[in-house]
Amino acid sequence: MAEVAGLYYEAHGAADAPPLILSSGLGGSAGYWVPNLPALAEHFRIIAYDHRGTGRSDRALPEVTLVEDMARDVIALMDALGIKQAHFVGHALGGAIGMETAIRTGRIDRLVVINGWRTLSPHTRRCFAARLALLHGAGERAFLEAQPLFLYPPDWIAAHETELTADLDHHRAAFPGVETTAKRIVAVQAYAPDPAGLAALENLLVIATRDDFLVPFATALDLAEPVAKAQIATFDWGGHACNVTDPDAFNRLVLEFLRS
Repeated sequence: MAEVAGLYYEAHGAADAPPLILSSGLGGSAGYWVPNLPALAEHFRIIAYDHRGTGRSDRALPEVTLVEDMARDVIALMDALGIKQAHFVGHALGGAIGMETAIRTGRIDRLVVINGWRTLSPHTRRCFAARLALLHGAGERAFLEAQPLFLYPPDWIAAHETELTADLDHHRAAFPGVETTAKRIVAVQAYAPDPAGLAALENLLVIATRDDFLVPFATALDLAEPVAKAQIATFDWGGHACNVTDPDAFNRLVLEFLRS
């Protein structure tokens, strides 16, 4: 566990294995990947990091925060760790960061985007507006209590109510605050990948989940449309955070793609 360029990161797996960077969504935490680390670390040198402004990374963000800034952080992390080329798995916002890093540098080998987009859906914008209204009107606790609704299927939430309730205090202690969260949501809403850069990507796997409440299934699939060699994988169940709700299936799928 260490820090470079103001970013907290964790390394898992053999130091001489091929590097794989994991980038989470709006929450920004390396801890998001806990269900996937054991399986992925058997084959790769895992670098999971806290986004700037979240977790144990530098909490200071510029007044205007962009996904392009977040990609520059990944590049700085790679440079500091001496990583010339890496695979990348990104969830939602993390997927956008991976796309932008790949477009800017060509240093991303195989890229996996989980429930991402190239054009943000009006439905997702409504979800973010509702979350911001909760945050500003009802406070951080209400925001965090509602968060599972956007991430997980109803039956999974019901089955894991005890764990979700127990985790609430931990999430409150680690919460980056109203201002930072609002800046990150603005960045999400503003981002659109360069069309030519996106179309030029190779070795892209797009994962879409049919029951994702936050990102519509068609929106996630649309990301693959301009990329000639893109592969697509779908989950019938699992919600927005399908790597958490169905880690075994997710791990098998991603390992098959990354190792092919």
